[in-house]
Amino acid sequence: MELLESIVNFLNGILWGKNLLVVLLIGAGIIFSFKTKFVQIRLFKHMIELLGEKSEKDDNNLSSFQAFCISTATRVGAGNLAGVVSALAIGGAGSIFWMWMVALLGSATAFIETTLAMVYREKDDQGGFIGGPAFYLKNGLGKKGLGLVFIGTGIICWSGVLQVVSNSVTESFNVAFGIDMKIMSIILVIISAGVIFGRRDKIAKVLDKIVPIMSILYLAVVLFIVIKNFNLLPGVIGNIVKEAFGIKEGIGGAVGAMVMQGVKRGLFSNEAGTGSAPCAAASANVSHPVKQGLIQSLGVFVDTFVICTATAMVILLTDGEITKSFGGMELLQVAFNYHIGAFGKIFIAIILFLFSFSTLLGICFYGRVNVAFASKKEKYQNAFKIFALVMIFLGGLHQNILMWNLADLGLALMTIVNMIGVFPLLPKALEELKDYENLNLNRDMEEILEKI
Repeated sequence: MELLESIVNFLNGILWGKNLLVVLLIGAGIIFSFKTKFVQIRLFKHMIELLGEKSEKDDNNLSSFQAFCISTATRVGAGNLAGVVSALAIGGAGSIFWMWMVALLGSATAFIETTLAMVYREKDDQGGFIGGPAFYLKNGLGKKGLGLVFIGTGIICWSGVLQVVSNSVTESFNVAFGIDMKIMSIILVIISAGVIFGRRDKIAKVLDKIVPIMSILYLAVVLFIVIKNFNLLPGVIGNIVKEAFGIKEGIGGAVGAMVMQGVKRGLFSNEAGTGSAPCAAASANVSHPVKQGLIQSLGVFVDTFVICTATAMVILLTDGEITKSFGGMELLQVAFNYHIGAFGKIFIAIILFLFSFSTLLGICFYGRVNVAFASKKEKYQNAFKIFALVMIFLGGLHQNILMWNLADLGLALMTIVNMIGVFPLLPKALEELKDYENLNLNRDMEEILEKI
């Protein structure tokens, strides 16, 4: 075990400690933004319109909204809470500005990888679409072996994430309600099993209910807090911008560390470039690949600009002494207590459960898709489901630092393998974008002529 820990820590030291992944993903975001002429800004209004567009009836595939909910479920998870708290504790208010910048660039990356997943997806034995990095590595580049490598790195990452997220739930319920962590682990496994061993579309149907509810519930409470402290809001926003560029006194040489914190936490939170979200997006039933690419791009905005910013506001609108005195999830619980009283601790426990449970289900969906790439046999699907439930149970019992580090390593390796496929296939995604925009232009011209 010690040898494994040493290997994992050594590799993380290179990939994350030396900021290689940060440079890779920021560089990719910049390149993709310019190549698409900042599609994430140009077509932002259109993205929102697409989210409400009805998909054609198809029992074997997901609607575009369901695919959006699955990928959003894994993005909008415990990282939106714990990740933001960590960024603020280490990097200060300015780190939030750099999380915004990462989301702006990352939304272009999300667009490219999702569009490619739509182009190179396949149909499974039941007539449903499946896709993701493994599929465009095989069908786009002819590298099936590399696709299998992606699946291996994904399983490393997801096994760690399942345990980390499960532990967050059991700990929060133990603090808020005094429920024994072992009992909560069993309850979590039973609930999860009831969903993932159900019909193939059950995960999607559960998540398209949970994601909107948990997001609206969380944002409603945060909106109340913001309105209650509206007079402090200009000062908070001013501090974010000032600290982001080291203008505020006392930041000085810490600017570099603050920028890196914002960038890292932003990447962890929105997952753009890691290859996870395309695994869900590829199952959407839409008329053009670019449509789902745009919807997944919007998901990055929702994750960072809405949910992460909401979390940051709750903390930054408190007494400054609270931020200095506490850290981790305790800081967030204290911040909510500061604003809404004793109910804050209970509220965070419930929200963390919803966020985390949706993440668990989203990862199980990703696993199903990638196991299907390796083998169509049902026994392997069931084996992964059992494996996922075991990880959920073990993670719920106690915190395992190795699992955190393993999740980090898996995420880094997934990203590298994914980018090996994305960069060479970029021209294909750009071709699809041009085709889609031409189709829309012609449609708009026809509508104008009809009116005349």
